[in-house]
Amino acid sequence: MSTADRHRNDPFTNTPIINNQSIDQNHHSTPTDYNAAALAEVNVLLDQFAHFGVELGLDRIHRLLADLGNPQQQVSILHVAGSNGKGSVCAFLSSVLTEAGYRVGRYTSPHLVTWCERICINQQEIAPTTLLHLLKQTITAIRPDAPSPTQFEVITAAAWLYFAQQRVDIAVIEVGLGGRLDATNVCDRPLVSIITSLSREHWQKLGPTLADITREKAGILKPGCPAVIAPQPPEATAVLQQRLTELNCPALWVQPSIATQSGWATFQNNLSIPSHPHFKLLPLTYPLPLPGLHQRVNSALAIATLQWLQHQGWKITEQQIQQGMAKTQWPGRLQWIMWQNHDILIDGAHNPAGAAMLRQYLDYEIEHSDRVTPPIHWVMGMLSTKDHADVFQALLRSGDSLHLVPVPDHLSANLEELAALAQKTCPTLKDCQIYDNALAGLEAAIQSRSNSKPTLVLCGSLYLIGYFFKHLANEQSLNEQA
Repeated sequence: MSTADRHRNDPFTNTPIINNQSIDQNHHSTPTDYNAAALAEVNVLLDQFAHFGVELGLDRIHRLLADLGNPQQQVSILHVAGSNGKGSVCAFLSSVLTEAGYRVGRYTSPHLVTWCERICINQQEIAPTTLLHLLKQTITAIRPDAPSPTQFEVITAAAWLYFAQQRVDIAVIEVGLGGRLDATNVCDRPLVSIITSLSREHWQKLGPTLADITREKAGILKPGCPAVIAPQPPEATAVLQQRLTELNCPALWVQPSIATQSGWATFQNNLSIPSHPHFKLLPLTYPLPLPGLHQRVNSALAIATLQWLQHQGWKITEQQIQQGMAKTQWPGRLQWIMWQNHDILIDGAHNPAGAAMLRQYLDYEIEHSDRVTPPIHWVMGMLSTKDHADVFQALLRSGDSLHLVPVPDHLSANLEELAALAQKTCPTLKDCQIYDNALAGLEAAIQSRSNSKPTLVLCGSLYLIGYFFKHLANEQSLNEQA
């Protein structure tokens, strides 16, 4: 069997999968069977912590990590916080650093299909059996007489343990929620703290105003440690500047790269840091494979961070940056999928800023290409905690059709209330209907199209995208067995 036959990528998650081969001659088990069993046990182990919900705080994670030997102290990290773009920045950074020959950990959330997506080394997801072993190690270390860690704290501790055991050179760590009290915020000396675009989100946990939210995000900044920051609204900028001054953090306020030829961008931030007279950002033209104008900001954050690492002695060439950027992939964000012979655009768009980015992309494509044709047929599901009216305001236009669906296995918004709100927000919608699930909504959207090239968009929650990807994977598995 050739290497090409043995190794291939799943078309939906872009992760390596292996053709069925016997690993146990007595039981005739296959890697697929073995991994499925491990994933099922992973879900069972983590589900027992789900009822603790989201509970911010560092006491539990510090206690758990201490009992695991403080693995986080053995890992050099890049720490990424923000409202939108965190995952893309992590994807850019890990891709380039892998290209440069380093052993690179990456921890992100949420996952789309399995927990394994959250923990990667050199772009490869952790194996289900390895994750299961790590979780058992982690859970065994939990003190029975102490407050239980949350689900996110358990998986985060397992990630730190994995990266330490695997002796990664560097780990790219995405904040889960907020920053100051997030379970990832347990390292005193990050190589760089990165703050992406900020907007009003998770206000129930982080505070009602953008200033409140920014203070929580700024909690990842550490005394004297460099920061790379995206352009921000004035209210957020003021809070960040004050905190940077208090902590004496060298800071690079990055501007978006400039789009050049199709699929390329030029980084032209002419910035320096007074306390580091020998450091200056340099121009660079590079491939930009992720769609959307907002990726000019996210990629610029990554380039500035990489150039700071170069200044600190990390061996990263210009060619490696270009090649690593070209190889970057980040599923479920402005991703086109073929389903039932129809193109569907998939995006999380789970908060108003994300929705605005999706709408900006669609408007740009309407003007500059023939791939997107109005009106839009939306298939949307949202969690109950989201700012529904603002998302509708950003996305919906006159003549659009809206197909509302639940978000499975999560606290989904009431669909009748969403329908009323959508029609109030955009009274000139052509249609607004409710369906039992995303597949029914998509099928109805396909049936209801009146023009020859309508645009179908599935959005509103990354959990909804994950549900759809699971269906695609199941479809593929059934087709392969047929």
